[in-house]
Amino acid sequence: MSQLFATKSMEQLRAEAAETGEHSLKRVLGPVNLITLGIGAIIGTGIFVLTGQAAAQYAGPAIVLSMLLAGLASALAGLCYAEFASSVPIAGSAYTYGYATLGEFLAWIIGWDLILEYALGAATVAVGWSGYVVSFLADFGLLIPPAYTAPFGADLVEVAPGHWQIMAANLAAQLTSQGIDPASLPHVTGIINLPAMLIAALVTMLLVVGIKESANVNSVIVVIKVAVVLAVIVAGAAFVNRENWVPFIPQNRGSFGDFGWSGIARGAGVIFFAYIGFDAVSTAAQEAKNPQRDMPIGILGSLVICTILYVAVSLVMVGLVPYTQLGVAAPMAVAIDAARAQAAGTAWAGIIGILPFLVKLGAIAGLSSVMVVMMLGQPRIFYSMAHDGLLPPWAKKIHPRFRTPHITTIVTGCAVALAAGFTPITILGELVSVGTLLAFVIVSLGIIFLRKNRPDVKAPFRTPWVPVVPILSALVSLALMASLPLPTWERLIIWMAIGIAIYFGYGYRHSELRKRLAAGKR
Repeated sequence: MSQLFATKSMEQLRAEAAETGEHSLKRVLGPVNLITLGIGAIIGTGIFVLTGQAAAQYAGPAIVLSMLLAGLASALAGLCYAEFASSVPIAGSAYTYGYATLGEFLAWIIGWDLILEYALGAATVAVGWSGYVVSFLADFGLLIPPAYTAPFGADLVEVAPGHWQIMAANLAAQLTSQGIDPASLPHVTGIINLPAMLIAALVTMLLVVGIKESANVNSVIVVIKVAVVLAVIVAGAAFVNRENWVPFIPQNRGSFGDFGWSGIARGAGVIFFAYIGFDAVSTAAQEAKNPQRDMPIGILGSLVICTILYVAVSLVMVGLVPYTQLGVAAPMAVAIDAARAQAAGTAWAGIIGILPFLVKLGAIAGLSSVMVVMMLGQPRIFYSMAHDGLLPPWAKKIHPRFRTPHITTIVTGCAVALAAGFTPITILGELVSVGTLLAFVIVSLGIIFLRKNRPDVKAPFRTPWVPVVPILSALVSLALMASLPLPTWERLIIWMAIGIAIYFGYGYRHSELRKRLAAGKR
C-alpha cells in the first residue's frame, strides 16, 4: 500500500528534463511564446460565451465580482504552479508536481483529472467556435443546416432569419418577455455539431506538425483577439448605461446560486473556465529554452493581463444591456449591437458599426488559439504518464521528424471531436471547471509537502507566505467546486471511478517507479 504514495525524486525528474535527442521534446519556446500561450488559452469561451450566461443566470451585474473571485483563485493557484514549474521544468504540469510531492496514486488521479481540463476544455471551446462561425457565415447568407450545428437531440429554435439557438429556460423567458411564443417559431432537432468536429481535426493536424509552428500561429491570433477585446472596452465604455448596473447584486430568488451573494459564488465557479489556461503553460516546460526563469513569467504574466481585460470587458457588457439579455451563445455580440444602436448619428457610429464583424472574427480566432493550447497540453500529460509506465508505451512515442507526441495528439483530437460533436456546451464547461479546480487543490497542497519534505530544493521562483497562500488557494478552489451544480459532482465521481479502475488494471502493474523500488533503486 505504501508504494501507492511513493514519490518520484527531484533528481530523477531533472534528469528526464535534461534529456535530448530525437526521442525528446524540442526546446524552442521563449518567454514571449509562453505568455502568448497563456493568453491564448485563457481568453476564449469564458469571455466570449460563458460570461454572459453566468450574468443572466446567476450573478447579474455582480458578474464583475465573480470575475474577481475567480481571478483570485487563479492567482493563488498560479503562484503555486509558478514555483513547481521553475523547480520541476518537465512536461506533465500538475501530474508531475503531484508525483514529486504526493505520490504515484494521487499523481494518477491528477493526470486523469486533467483530461477533463484539457480534452473536454478543448471540446467546450470547439462548441463555442462553432456557434460563432455559424453566426458569422449566416451574416453573409451562408447557412449551415441547423441540425448539423448542435449535439444530438438538442432543441434548436430560429430566433432570427438564419440564426438558430438551443432552447433553454433563459431563452424561453427572454422570448416570452418580448411577446413571442417560443412554440410559434421554427424548431429543429440537432444531429451532430459538424463545425466543432472540423476545427478539432484542423487543430490536431497543426499540432502534429510542430510546437514552434503552433506557438507562432497562436501568437498571431492572440494579437488579434486582444485587439478586439480592447476595442470592445474602449468603444463600449462610451455608451454604458449606469442604470443597467442597478441593482448591482440582484436579490436572491430563494435558492442557492439564484442571484445574491450565492449567485456571485456560483457565477465564479462557472466562469472559472474563463481563467483556465495559465496552467497549460506548464505543460510546455520541457519545450521552453530557459524554463526555470521563463515558466513563472509565462504563467503569472498571462494571468495578470487577462484578469485586467476580463474585469473591464465584463463591466462594459453588463453596462451596455440589461444582464437578462446576455444569456445567449454570443453575449458580446449582443452588447455591441446595443452600443451600435446608441451610437447612431454620432462620431462613434462608423467604428461601432464594424465592431460586430470584428467581435465575431476575433472570437473565432480567439477560440481557435484556445484549442491550440488546450490540445497541446493534453498529449504532453499522456507523454509524461506513459514515460512513468502508467500508460502504454505508444503514448510516449515522438515523431522522428516533427518531434511531437503525434500518436497521443491524434487520439486527443479524436476524443475532442467526438465530445464537441455530441455534448452540450453547459455540461462540458461545468465538467472542465470542476476538474481544473480539483487539480488546483492538489497542486496547492503539494507546495506545502514540497517545502516540508524537500527543503533543499531551490526554485528560482518561490510561492510567498507558505503555507498561507497554498491553504487559501486550496480553500477558495474547494469553495468554488462546492458552488457547482450537483450533477457536475456526480459526473466527476463517475469519471474518477473509471480512472481508478484503469490505474489498478494497468498503471499500478506497469509503473516504472515500482520497478525501480523493487530493484532497490530510487
